[in-house]
Amino acid sequence: MTRKLLTRRSFLHVGTTAAIAGVGYAGYRAMSAPGFLGVLESAEYATLNAQRALLSGQPLAREFSPSDMSPVFKANGTTMPGGVVYQEFLANNFSSWRLRVDGLVANPMSLSMAELKRAPQRTQITRHDCVEGWSAIGKWTGVPLGHILEQAQLAPNARYVVFHCLDDVYEDSGRYYESVDLFDAFHPQTILAHSMNDQALPVAHGAPLRLRVERQLGYKHAKYLTRIEVVDSYKNVAQGNGGFWEDRGYEWYAGI
Repeated sequence: MTRKLLTRRSFLHVGTTAAIAGVGYAGYRAMSAPGFLGVLESAEYATLNAQRALLSGQPLAREFSPSDMSPVFKANGTTMPGGVVYQEFLANNFSSWRLRVDGLVANPMSLSMAELKRAPQRTQITRHDCVEGWSAIGKWTGVPLGHILEQAQLAPNARYVVFHCLDDVYEDSGRYYESVDLFDAFHPQTILAHSMNDQALPVAHGAPLRLRVERQLGYKHAKYLTRIEVVDSYKNVAQGNGGFWEDRGYEWYAGI
């Protein structure tokens, strides 16, 4: 796998995203507030003004019609997690599974699948692009991640969202994890998907819950979610590069 495959993005977008990632939740909320751009006339805020203007509108990934859906949708990464914990969840049809939301939040949560399904839902038909070179179009339904984060009440110094998973890619390699910044976390198409193609999420595709962050490559779409941790830096998680594959040489921003 060459790193060239992992750099399909513009220099401008990367620079802007990296700069905004350091602003934190307070800065993100301030920049999103009505009328904020009018305040940014001073030299002190000129950079933030430019960043927000460049990202205005949060462009969506293309969405497709049902007739475009792929008849076969390959599974990327792990297709059946080992370990006692996941197998116990699978045996009881995930009735004892919970999604933990913690870290830099005022309202830590432990959510059942029933609670997640009672939250606002979004359905989207999008294309999954794998770093291995294949693509497929599927239908996903789930909770917008931004809704969960709003309920958790992020601290002002929150900057990144880390997704902890239940699968080990390699024996003794440590569990899979990923991370995104707040702009991807609050993007309207970033969802915690519990359904695929109008059916409960299959095990091979990440049951009971997976991340869909539609403007990035497949390895960012963490499967088998068990915990969402809000942090001010991902440098203290695992090897400090923001994700399982990033710790092994992939790039943290995988935009397409």
